[in-house]
This record gives sequence, structure tokens and C-alpha cells, in this order.
Amino acid sequence: MPPDPVLPASASTQASNGQRQNGVPRTEASSEPGADTHVNGAPAAVQAAVTRADVRSGDDVEAGIVALWRSYGKSRDQGQRDRLVLHYAPLVKYVAGRVGTGLPAHVDVADLIQSGIFGLVDAIEKFEPERGLKFETYAMQRIRGAILDDLRSQDWVPRSVRSRARDVERALERLGAKLQRTPTDRELAAELKIGLAELRELYGQLQLTSVVALDELIAPNKGGSSLAESLPDDAAEDPVASLVDQDSRRQLADAIAQLAERDRVVVTLYYFENLTLAEIGKVLGVTESRVCQLHTRAVLRLRTKLNEQSEA
Repeated sequence: MPPDPVLPASASTQASNGQRQNGVPRTEASSEPGADTHVNGAPAAVQAAVTRADVRSGDDVEAGIVALWRSYGKSRDQGQRDRLVLHYAPLVKYVAGRVGTGLPAHVDVADLIQSGIFGLVDAIEKFEPERGLKFETYAMQRIRGAILDDLRSQDWVPRSVRSRARDVERALERLGAKLQRTPTDRELAAELKIGLAELRELYGQLQLTSVVALDELIAPNKGGSSLAESLPDDAAEDPVASLVDQDSRRQLADAIAQLAERDRVVVTLYYFENLTLAEIGKVLGVTESRVCQLHTRAVLRLRTKLNEQSEA
């Protein structure tokens, strides 16, 4: 760090002696008529010295980083690499914040930053300054890639299945808006341009993506607290929370009422009667795998309807 600017001897001496002219501290520069003795309440000499110090500080930092890159490129010293990591660490926080936008609430930004640090280290080790590229641009791509790779490694559902689940949800939204009712399996299969058997096989694959609590679907705000986390205290009931609870239950009841009869039975037995899939299969007279398909279809349709209600 460059040394603090030193005041001119004459200015510091006269200011300390309390010499004033018309109530204003006077320096040597103020003895000349028309001299700009103060800028923003400080002597002009002081302001000029501070400005020169700031310029030197920025230039020194930039020159120091260039020199550090050159030294690291020759020696590959781990201590120098760690100094570069500390210098560029704010990039990781910035990229993690951008990637974290839109992710589920349970994803911790601190975990994203931890993954991004590995990407930054990898970028520093593989960067070649002699190519004339800007390191920040290169590093941000490596950091983002490391974060996304870590997120994908934690997802037990293949990306192809996630993509098909989004296709089914969009098709349900389009048909629901067009028909003003819940589309049948045949209509949905026609919209997706697949056969009915293939659609039912797809339901079996999509059940992996339907691991979600129903109360999270009716949370007051996306990414906020779920209904279960905001239940009021019986000893001191909050009227506002009570109204929100009633409205959320009404939305869920309306969405369930619009389901097909067999879907309503599956949802009621599974979530309200706490029956297993095998037990529901015995009640309906179908196999357990068929109950899985019905459950997946019901959850997808519920999600679509609740999203439509929240956006309305």
C-alpha cells in the first residue's frame, strides 16, 4: 500500500497554528489573491495529494497483479496461486448469485460459492496470459460451469427426463387454456405427438420428478415459507395467517375437484388417508405400477392448475 500523502510543511504548520483569514484556515497558497485554497472544505494541496495517491494505488494494484501472473506462470507456486484466488474471489460470489436466482429455496448460495471456488482454481491453473485474453471473462465461464456440474451431480433425475417433464407441463397448460377443462390422456398424447402407451410409460419415468410436498405448491410466494412452516399458534391465532390458510386450502380443493375421478381418489387415499401405493392398487383393482402412473399424472395436473391460479 502506498504511504499516506504528506502535507506541505508550510501548509501543515500554518494550519496547526490556527492562522485564519476571514474565519477560514489560511495556507501559503491562500496568500496569493484569487488562489483556490479549498475544495470541498479541504485545502487544495491536500485534495491534489489524495487524488495522486488514489491513482498510484490503482496503478500499483494492476501492476502487482500483472507481475504476480508472470511469476506464477514461471514458477507455478501454490502460494502465488492462492494470492490470485483471493484477488478474484469476488467473481465467485457474483456468479453464484446469478446462478442461484430462480433455483429452489433449499439450494444454499454458500454451497454454490464453494463449488465456484473449485472452478476459479481450475481457471487460474489453466489460464494462459500470453494469449492476451481477459481473465475475468474466462474465469466466469469456468466458475459457472463448475457450479452447474455440481448441481447436476446432486440431481438423481436424468436431464432428459427433466426436459420431458417440462414438455408435459407446457402441453397441459396449453390444452387446459384451449379446452377450459382438464385434458384427457388421449388429448395430451395427441398434443405431444406420441401414442397413449408411450404417454403412460412417460408417466412412469416422470414419477421421479414428482417428489414434492403439496403444501410447497401452495406456498404464499415462490421461494418463501411453505404453508406448513407458517401455521399459526393456537394460543395466539393471527387473523391474516388464518385468511391465507383458508384461501390456500380453497385453491387446493378447487384444483383437486377439477381432476378426473380416479386421480381424485388416488390423491385422497395417498395424501389424506395415508395409504401406500400397493394398498391403493387393491382398492382400485389395478397394479401398483399403474397407481404410480396415476399418482404422477395427478401431481402434474395439480401443479399446473395451482400455478395457473397463482399467476391469475
